[in-house]
Parts: sequence; C-alpha cells; structure tokens
Amino acid sequence: MLYSFFLWRKGFRRDDWVIYSLLGCGLIFHTIAMAQRGFTFNQCPINNLYEATAFIMWTIVVGFLVVGFWARLRFLGAFASPLLFVLGVCALIPDMDPEVVKGENRNFSGALSSLHKALLLLSFGAFGLSAVASAMYLTQERDLKLHRFRAILSVLPPLQRLEQAMARLSWVGFGLLTLGLGASSAYHFQPGKTVSPGDPMVIWMLGVWVFYSILLFLHWRQAQSGKRFAWGALGSFLFMMLTFWGAMLSHLQRTA
Repeated sequence: MLYSFFLWRKGFRRDDWVIYSLLGCGLIFHTIAMAQRGFTFNQCPINNLYEATAFIMWTIVVGFLVVGFWARLRFLGAFASPLLFVLGVCALIPDMDPEVVKGENRNFSGALSSLHKALLLLSFGAFGLSAVASAMYLTQERDLKLHRFRAILSVLPPLQRLEQAMARLSWVGFGLLTLGLGASSAYHFQPGKTVSPGDPMVIWMLGVWVFYSILLFLHWRQAQSGKRFAWGALGSFLFMMLTFWGAMLSHLQRTA
C-alpha cells in the first residue's frame, strides 16, 4: 500500500513489477494460511466474517495477478492494494473470528456447500476488481478534464479500455454470482435441508444481484455514460462491502 502512494505521487509514469511482485508474495503467504486453517479445522475456511473477508481478498489478488500480465493493466495493483489493506485490517477485528473447535465440522457438508460459497465470494472478487478499474477510470478522466500533463505521461490505459475492463469484470462477477445463487438453491433444496427465505444473507445476495443486473442492463442499453457507470460500479462495491458484514453477522446469529 505504501508503494502505491509512491506510484500515485509519480503520476504512474513508470511501469515496473514491484507492486505486482509484492502482491504476488503476499498471495503466497495468504494461500498457505488459508490452507493451514482449512486442514486444522477440517473444513472449508469460509464459515465466519474473518474467513469470508480473507477469501474475498484472495480472489481480488488472484484476479489482479491474471490481468497484471498486461502491462497496461498492471497498475490495477496500485489501486487494489489500499482496498486490500483496509479489508485486511477489518478482518483482524477480534469479533470477526470467533473461536472454532478443532476438528468440528461446523457449517460444512460436502462439495456443494463449498461450491456455492466459493462462487459467491469469487463474484465479490470480480466486483472488487471492477471497482478498482472504475477508480482508475475516474482518476484518468479527472486528469484529462483538468488538462493535467501527467494524464499524457501516464501508463494508465485509455478511458475506452478502462470502461471495457470494468464492464467485463462486472459481467464476470454477475455471472459468478448467478451461478453461486443457483448452487446455493440446489444446496438448500437437498433432502433434509431447510429453506429460509427470510435469512438476511439470502435477502442481501438477491439485492446485490438485482442491483448489479440493473446497472449492467443500463450500461448495455447505453443509458449510462462511462463516468456514470464507473461511479455506479465503484459505489455498488463499496456499499456491498459496507453491508456485507452486517448481513453475514445476522446470518451467523440466526443459524447459531
């Protein structure tokens, strides 16, 4: 995150692999920690607020490392790292990670359970990258509007390419969210399972799906300009993350 501030100050005039390498090294330790936690508790590590937030962070970094192979998109990391830092600090709040009894298979009942959780959290990672691309779009658009010279020297992609990136990432996230909701329905309609339409998490996920479907439909119909779509994608993700913890906490209290 500190190196990202250096890149912002320099106006993104230099293309290097430092931010890419730093996030790649962080991902290695992050993956090891998640794997050790899963094997220690003998369950998929997506069962409380800490684990869910950690998985969202993991998906954002993986997505960045994939798109970061293209030099023109590598500076997504300079925008993603502050977001990852804030999420990491929030995840370390003590109440986010209640004690889990070793060997207890809490909230874990096979591959379908893990699949729907993973798909939903992967969609949040795609939405997060879309928000990062939106922040890059708004930064570049503001510099061009103010006729700043650093907009000419910047290695940020042009506005058209950034708009395509945030739209495609939003569509990827929407597709993963749709698949995750489908897998969640299949999981809860299994024999012996109970469906809870009033579950706060179910209502929240459906609300996110409806909101993004409207946002993408308006962009597809060209009813929104690139700047409005960027603000919509960025605002949607920030609102989603601000309300995620409340919905997740209410869900855990309801199922406890």
